[in-house]
Formats: sequence, C-alpha cells, structure tokens
Amino acid sequence: MLQLIVQWLEWIAAILSAVSVYLSARENIWSWPTAIVSVAMYAFIFVETGLYSDAGLQVFFFLISVYGWYEWLHGGENRTRLHVSRATAKVWTVSAAFGVLFWLGLGLLTSRLRGVSLPFLDSALATLSIVAQIMMTRKILENWILWIIADLVYVPMYVYKGLYPTALLYAVFLILAVIGLVEWRRSLARDRTGAPHPAPTPA
Repeated sequence: MLQLIVQWLEWIAAILSAVSVYLSARENIWSWPTAIVSVAMYAFIFVETGLYSDAGLQVFFFLISVYGWYEWLHGGENRTRLHVSRATAKVWTVSAAFGVLFWLGLGLLTSRLRGVSLPFLDSALATLSIVAQIMMTRKILENWILWIIADLVYVPMYVYKGLYPTALLYAVFLILAVIGLVEWRRSLARDRTGAPHPAPTPA
C-alpha cells in the first residue's frame, strides 16, 4: 500500500515540478508556490527510497522557495521586481568554497546512515542543486548552467534507483533548463538595451 502511495505521489510531484521549472524559465512568479507543494511531496518520497541527501534537500527547497517568492517580487532596486543578472567572481568563489566543504561534510554524514544509497554522488548533486537554487532566487543567469550539469547526472541516477517517473521528470528538467538559459539571456539583453519586458504575472 505504501509503495502504491509513493508511486502516485511521485507522478503528481513530477508534474508539479515540471510546471514549476517551466514557470521559472518564463520568470513567472507562480513558479514558487507550485515548487513549495512539489518539494513537500518529494521529501516524503526520497525518505522512503533511502536518498536522504535529496530528502533533506527538499526541506531546503521549501524554505528557499518562500524566500525566492519574496525576492522575485521585492528583491530589486527600491524593493521592485528583481531582474536577471550575471554571476560575479565573488559569487563563483564563495559558491565553490561552500560547495566543496558542504559536499564532503554531507557525504561523510549520510554515508553512515542505514539504508543510504550512493551517498557521495547524492550529496554532490544535492550541493550543486543548493547552489543553483540560491542563484535562481537572485535571478542569476548561471543557475541554469548548474541545473543542466546536475540534470545530466540525475537522470541516470534515478533510472538506477528505479524512480522512472522522476528520471523522466529530470530529463524534462534538462530541456527546461536549456530553455531557461535562453529565455533569461534574452531577458538580460532586454534590460541592457532598455527594451520592454512582457507584463509580469501578479502573485
């Protein structure tokens, strides 16, 4: 019975997650509430399948989604709508230092847990996802590059674990990340040239 519940939740969470990423690629504010619902479902799914780093990652995604919702609405100059920007050298340096330390710490911690699967690969992907998601909350263009890298590894990992709907979802994520990279490049170019943006969707 529990396995059937997990399977149904996985499909629902996968659909909601795909919708959320698509909305993010379009800079639509509704990406955040749909993300909040989907990550709550995935937290339960990953605990049941032994991917503890990914389960903990969903808790982070829940909190950062609330933060991102606010930042996209009020994180710009004078509390206005946030615009797309590029990652600075400082952002990359801090992200790399955090990433290495967090990956090693999380990998060592989760490798000792009962029932854990692929602890260091799982923790590496979790770390990369954290960095990418933080960049997304600030509309930093390069978040999509990090998501593309992560998705290229997530797909075969979830196939190996037998989470086929989730593997399919991350294949869709890969396509959406490419779309997001293209769309956010256009948005950045519009800001630099002063061209008008499409009207934002109200929260």
